[in-house]
Amino acid sequence: MLTNMFHGFTMSNLKGDIYGGLTAAVVALPLALAMGVSSGAGPVAGLYGAIIVGFFAAIFGGTPSQISGPTGPMTVVMAAIFTQYTTMFADKPEYGIAVAFTVVIMGGLLQILFGVLKVGKYINLMPHPVVSGFMSGIGVIIILLQLAPLLGSMGESGPVGSAMAIPAAWDNLIPLALVLGLVSLLIVYFLPKSIGKFIPSPLLALIIGTIVLLVYSGFDINVANEAGKQISTIDGVRILGEIPTGLPQIIMPVIDFSLLVMMIKSAFILALLGSIDSLLTSLVADNITHTHHRSNKELIGQGIGNTIAGFFGGLPGAGATMRTVVNVRAGGLTPISGALHALVLLSIVLGAGAFAKYIPHAVLAGILIKVGTDIIDWEYLRQIHLVPKAGLVMMLVVLVVTVAVDLITAVALGMILASFVFMQRMVNLQLDGINIYKNKPEQAPVSSEGKEIIKKAGGDILMFHLQGPLTFAAARGMQKRLSIVQGDYRVLVLDLKDVNNIDFSSAKALIEMVQATKHSNDKQVLIVGTNSQVLKMLKQQKINKILDNNNFYADRLDALRTAKTLITE
Repeated sequence: MLTNMFHGFTMSNLKGDIYGGLTAAVVALPLALAMGVSSGAGPVAGLYGAIIVGFFAAIFGGTPSQISGPTGPMTVVMAAIFTQYTTMFADKPEYGIAVAFTVVIMGGLLQILFGVLKVGKYINLMPHPVVSGFMSGIGVIIILLQLAPLLGSMGESGPVGSAMAIPAAWDNLIPLALVLGLVSLLIVYFLPKSIGKFIPSPLLALIIGTIVLLVYSGFDINVANEAGKQISTIDGVRILGEIPTGLPQIIMPVIDFSLLVMMIKSAFILALLGSIDSLLTSLVADNITHTHHRSNKELIGQGIGNTIAGFFGGLPGAGATMRTVVNVRAGGLTPISGALHALVLLSIVLGAGAFAKYIPHAVLAGILIKVGTDIIDWEYLRQIHLVPKAGLVMMLVVLVVTVAVDLITAVALGMILASFVFMQRMVNLQLDGINIYKNKPEQAPVSSEGKEIIKKAGGDILMFHLQGPLTFAAARGMQKRLSIVQGDYRVLVLDLKDVNNIDFSSAKALIEMVQATKHSNDKQVLIVGTNSQVLKMLKQQKINKILDNNNFYADRLDALRTAKTLITE
C-alpha cells in the first residue's frame, strides 16, 4: 500500500538510504546557503527551500532516488523575481517579499496542475539544442552573477548588469576576498577523488575558507555592520552575518490584482523551469539506477514541495542532479534518503546558525561558479563542429536570449525555431515520398504488367505515387511536383494506396490538382487505394462533384488497366 502511495518506497535498502541521505545533506548544505544568498532572500531561505522541497518532493514525487532542493536555474529565476517585487515595493519591503513568495506558491500549484493534466510527457519532448541552450545560458548567468562577490563587492541583480559592474568591482578589489574565492575554486575543481569520498568539495571549501578568514583576522570575530546596508564584514570581507535559527514563520500569500498578469507569468516561468529541471534529473537518475520514474507524479511532488516552501519563505527547488548522483552513489535508492537529507538539514537550521554566520560571500561565490560551469553543456559544445547547423543556431539563440533577456522568452523562441526546423524536415520527408512515373516505370510500386502498361503508353499515363502521412507542410510541394510534369499525358493515376493519413490542407491541394488536370484538355483522373480516413477527408472537400465512383480503385493494376483502355479509346 505504501509503495502505491509513495513511489519506490521500501525498507529493504534502509542502510544505503541512511548513508545516501546523510551524504546528500552534507553536499546540499553549502549549496543551499550559497543559493539563498545569490537569490537575495538570504541563506536561511536556501536552507528552508532545501528542507521543504527536499522532503515533500521525496515523499510525493515519482523518482525514488531523487534529491530535490534549490538549483542553479531555479535560483537564477527566483533572484530576478525577488529583486523585481522587493524593488517595486521598496517602501513596503515585507509586502514585496510576500508577493515574491506568493509567486513561488503559484508556481508550485501550476506544477501540480501540470502533473494532474499529464503534461510531463510533453516536457520531455523538448529538443536537446533548446535544453542545451538554456541550461548553458543559466550556467553563464550564475558565473556572471558571482564574479563581483568573488572580488569582494556586491553583485548586481541581472547578468548584464553584473558583467558591466566587473570593472568597478576590480577597481575596488578586496584582495583577501579574492584569495578566499580562489582557494574555494581550487578546492571544488581540483580536490582529489580520494578525499572527496570522505568530504564533499563544496563543504570542505566552505570550512577551509571560513577558517582562513578567522585565522587571518586573529579570531577577532567582532563583526562590522555597514549602517543601513545590512552588510556584515570581517577585515573588509563580506560574510553571511546573523542567520535566523528555529522554525520559519508562515508567510501569508498576497494577490495584488494590479500585478496579477505579471505574477502569473513569473509563476509560469518557475513552474516550467522547475518541471524541466526535475524531469531532466529524473532521466539521469533512471540511467544510473536502471529504473523508470513517473513524470506526472514527479511534477505533483515537486509542486507540493514548492507550494509549501512558498508559505514558509523557502526558495523554490527542483530535482538537483549533483545531489541525486551523490545520493545514488552513496547507496540511496528510495524516498527515505531524500526525506532523511531534509531532516538532517532541518537539524542544522535549528542549531548551527551561530557558526554559519562567519562564512565569506567570496567562498560561496567560488562554490557557485563551479555550479555554473557544471550546468553548461560542455558535451554539446565539444561536438559543435559535428552537430547540424539548425540545431547549433537554436542552441546559440536560446543561450544568448537566456542571458540577455529572460528564460521564458528564450525557451519560447527555441521551441518556435524547433517547430520550423521540424516542419521543414517533415516537408522534405513527405516530398521524398512523392514519385512520378511516366516513361520509366522501373521503380514504380506495381507488378510487371502494370509497368508494361505505363511503358507502352508512351507518356500518355502519368502515375503520381504518394506515401506516408500528408500534412499542410507538403501541400504546396505536391502541387509544384505535379506542375513540373504537366504536359501531354492523358490519364493521371493518383496513387494514394500508401497514404495512411491526410489533413485538410493536403486534401485541398489534391482536389485542386484533380480540378486542374480535369480542366486541362479533358484529361482523366483515376484515384487508387484511399483508406477510410483519406476518403472521408476528400469527400469533405467535395471530390464527389468532380469525380464519380468509377474514378476510384482499390488496386493499382485495375486502375492502370482502365487507364490503358481510356487512352486506347
